[in-house]
Amino acid sequence: MAEFMTGLKRTDYCGKLRADDIGKNVTVFGWVQRQRDKGHLIFIDLRDRTGIVQITLDDDTDREIFKKAASVRSEYVLAVVGTVRERSAKNAEIPTGDIEIEVKELRILSESETPPFEITDNCTAGETTRLKYRYLDLRRPTLQNNIILRHKIAKATRDFFDNEGFIEIETPMLIKSTPEGARDFLVPSRIHKGEFYALPQSPQIYKQLCMVAGFDKYMQIARCFRDEDLRADRQPEFTQIDLEMSFVDMEDVLKLGENYIKYLFKTVLDIDIPTPFPRYKYNEVMARFGSDKPDTRFGMEIFDLTETVKDSEFGVFKNAIAGGGSVRGITAKNAVKTYSRKEIDKLTEYVKGIGAKGLAWIRMTDDGIASSFAKFMTEAEMTAILEKAGAEKGDVVLIVGDTDDSVVLPTLGALRVEVAKRLDIIKDGYNFLWVVEFPFFEFDKDNGEWVAMHHPFTSPTDECLDKLEGDKGNVYAKAYDMVLNGIELSSGSIRITNPELQKRMFEMLGLSDEEAQKKFGFLTGAFKYGAPPHGGMGIGLDRLVMQMINAPTLRDVVAFPKIQNASELMSNAPSPVDDSQLEELGISVSDAE
Repeated sequence: MAEFMTGLKRTDYCGKLRADDIGKNVTVFGWVQRQRDKGHLIFIDLRDRTGIVQITLDDDTDREIFKKAASVRSEYVLAVVGTVRERSAKNAEIPTGDIEIEVKELRILSESETPPFEITDNCTAGETTRLKYRYLDLRRPTLQNNIILRHKIAKATRDFFDNEGFIEIETPMLIKSTPEGARDFLVPSRIHKGEFYALPQSPQIYKQLCMVAGFDKYMQIARCFRDEDLRADRQPEFTQIDLEMSFVDMEDVLKLGENYIKYLFKTVLDIDIPTPFPRYKYNEVMARFGSDKPDTRFGMEIFDLTETVKDSEFGVFKNAIAGGGSVRGITAKNAVKTYSRKEIDKLTEYVKGIGAKGLAWIRMTDDGIASSFAKFMTEAEMTAILEKAGAEKGDVVLIVGDTDDSVVLPTLGALRVEVAKRLDIIKDGYNFLWVVEFPFFEFDKDNGEWVAMHHPFTSPTDECLDKLEGDKGNVYAKAYDMVLNGIELSSGSIRITNPELQKRMFEMLGLSDEEAQKKFGFLTGAFKYGAPPHGGMGIGLDRLVMQMINAPTLRDVVAFPKIQNASELMSNAPSPVDDSQLEELGISVSDAE
């Protein structure tokens, strides 16, 4: 029978009690981790979000209280009044292991059915079960600590930007649908039937309007929404540390970002992050790492074999070069034992799955060179390849050739990470870097035209203004990304504020004056009334927390996450709604196929 807590007030948290508290009368609340009934002794491990403390009942305990303690089970909620005393059998595994609480009063505040899984960090239940009962999963110490650390990161973030003179401004959650790269989540309007709000993919337009309004330093820990496919580091709803500043250039924004990271890691983790961060141009990271978000905790950089094999008769190389592409590779040091022929066949299937036509390879064994293409090469050509690859006995060289570098480089970039994980050569630590000088346009092979790589308010570099219409492949943006250990943490840019330049950009994106006015008129109209130069960025809070604690997925740092199909198992969202609700909104739903 559940009891009331009338008259009881918590004096201490379970996990905070120490030997210094011996002799202190305390009142603690918590959940039963486990109960051990030894007949004349009962031990209860009581848990709250700070940890566990042992509650002890013995021959000196009131018999009614002792009897009540004998009835409790795991996950019962208790109130315990007692005295802290030294523990006879100490437990060095927990911070409270030197003490226990001698019980004077015990109340059962809530009973519990047997939970579907054990509330411990070494729980063996599958993730699907744990997500269905997420409120129980969140009782596990690791997840609770993750959520508490997230709170500390958010607090430190607000403290830092407040000290820097930023103003936190909330922007609307129900906004106009505008093209920002991903699908919008749409919200039907009851009052304006047939019309829709969108949930913000980012506060981009509103934070620029804050600059026009004269709030020269804006920040917000903002909720954002994108209707896109999920993965380990992506959720349909996410949190962004959003920034915008007036009267700044790119250097100002990058310096602020570095100072924030340095402050955050020191404040929350007591880790010193060296600054300034290394800075790479987009073309450089693609050529060296095959990714615009490279992981630099290990080597295995890409090398270019195009000149080395340009006269080769090997069809794969010959055709790739003739078609305007390239031949490139990576060298996995001391990998020959790990990568047998069978394992390389698996890598071949892997690269085919991400767009490559195949994988050429060389294994430097004790018995000599084994290769998938040696019979097509002269001895001099093979020697030149190995020299370029820096390959020695025990190494494995992996090579990709294609007529399109947009296949070669990303394939080798993904392969580089895959091999490094298998070889276990990725070092611990936090390798931050900036990627700058992004291309302004990228070529869409499907449509045969150039499209913007960034949102339409990103400014091109000053020296590229004369190339906008005629040489799109050599136009670069005042855009920058912050990368940590192969994860993009932040993306930002200096914005266009010149109405004439903005008009040119819309025209190049295929937007007529009428379309541009319809979609963005409220922003471009504002620029006519004195828009200050400005720029900013958004830092992914979820990803940042995930990296700081080395969590494998975002689900470990989000209280109530979605799964791969964007549903929430606990509440069964999304779900159908009543016809009366649809009728009120003036919409109908077609039958699902």
